[in-house]
Amino acid sequence: MKLVAGNWKMHDRGADLASAIRAQLGAPGVEVLLCPAFPYLREVGEAVAGSGIALGAQDLHWEPRGAFTGAVSARMLLDVGCTHVIVGHSERRLLFGDTDAAVAAKVKAAMAVGLIPILCVGETLEERDAGFAQRRIRSQVAAAYQPGCVVAYEPVWAIGTGRAASPEHAREAARTVRDAAGADVRVLYGGSVNAANCAPFFEAADGALVGGASLDAAAFAAIVAAAEVAG
Repeated sequence: MKLVAGNWKMHDRGADLASAIRAQLGAPGVEVLLCPAFPYLREVGEAVAGSGIALGAQDLHWEPRGAFTGAVSARMLLDVGCTHVIVGHSERRLLFGDTDAAVAAKVKAAMAVGLIPILCVGETLEERDAGFAQRRIRSQVAAAYQPGCVVAYEPVWAIGTGRAASPEHAREAARTVRDAAGADVRVLYGGSVNAANCAPFFEAADGALVGGASLDAAAFAAIVAAAEVAG
């Protein structure tokens, strides 16, 4: 079954958007996950309770507790109803300095309490142009993957730019991930996914990590519908 995850990033969206998405989807025929900012986790969870839509967070700290101002632990996420957590998103790596070691520690912390990590991997434009794309994907998987993770391939150069990798590029990346992590790993595609371009990517991957398009209920529902068609 496909998985469609909406990453709302640092946008002030909460119960209203979650309720609108729930109304648009009805009973989804694929797995659907909403990942709002931390302050909205509880209200979004309440808005989708009983709908089959799951709740996820966008990040976590690797320590279970302590003097880490501004940080959130895996247990805290579990306590507000999260089942998943995004780990190692390119924006965390590029803007906040998350290293491969930090990402690996976060994956381990999430799995220790039963959260499913969505481990993000992918290459920058410079790495792609230099021919290092597959090497970079393999190294990120090797550094942090544990059985039970979902892996989201996000070509960094395509995030928020309106550009998207080709379906064949996504298929090649999915093969690289599976070569590194095992044939059974679920691989999502993320990178300017929208209702107009998503269908071919559902043939190349096991679902999608959706950014901007997940902030519009109708657009997100159209992506979910395409995933349902793809099976």
